[in-house]
Amino acid sequence: MPRERAAAIARHYLPERALGSRWDYHYARAKLGSDPLYAGVCDALRGTRAPLLDLGCGLGLLAHALRADGIALAYRGVDNDAGKVARAARAARRAGLADVGFDTVDLAAGAPAHAGSVAILDVLQFIAPDAQARTLDAAVAMLTPGARLVIRTGLDDGGRRARVTRAVDVFSRLLGWMNAGPRSYPSADALRARFDAAGLQAEFTPLFGNTPFNNWRVVATRPAA
Repeated sequence: MPRERAAAIARHYLPERALGSRWDYHYARAKLGSDPLYAGVCDALRGTRAPLLDLGCGLGLLAHALRADGIALAYRGVDNDAGKVARAARAARRAGLADVGFDTVDLAAGAPAHAGSVAILDVLQFIAPDAQARTLDAAVAMLTPGARLVIRTGLDDGGRRARVTRAVDVFSRLLGWMNAGPRSYPSADALRARFDAAGLQAEFTPLFGNTPFNNWRVVATRPAA
């Protein structure tokens, strides 16, 4: 995302008081301006019309990125971090984002009801394998014809990038930015098998950008009827 656009979005995360924390502002500005995630997800969802459920939405940056890219899908973000959800909702109100909402949901306990497209971005590695399976099965069941499941995740391929990804995820937990540490990274073969069994068309695209991480964009589509 162009730096000026990232800065404009980040301003919606500034504190209400002069002495308040500017962490979210700096994080949003750096994340939007440097991470290839948002351009990759916008590309994956461009041309779709189904409403989007963002599982593990964090600060809700995807909602801003979609609107900045001219993608007006109905958006609902859920996360188990109530503080981030509250700040995401405040930033969306400040930005005047239409048809955008946020809720606090513990995905380990189950996914909310939804029909349409689903985004699972940097989430799977933070939940146990059985919870991963339940989350993926729930997301697949939500897909309507033509809708897309968009995942960004590190993959367990044993390479150097995979080791760097795990180390940074652990460090993020130690800093307190993430409220959980990495549990299990999925494998590409396991994801492909799950999507094939569900009758989905899937593609895997490296989303490294200029980072050292083993991040991949996975797009699974329910064929149109």
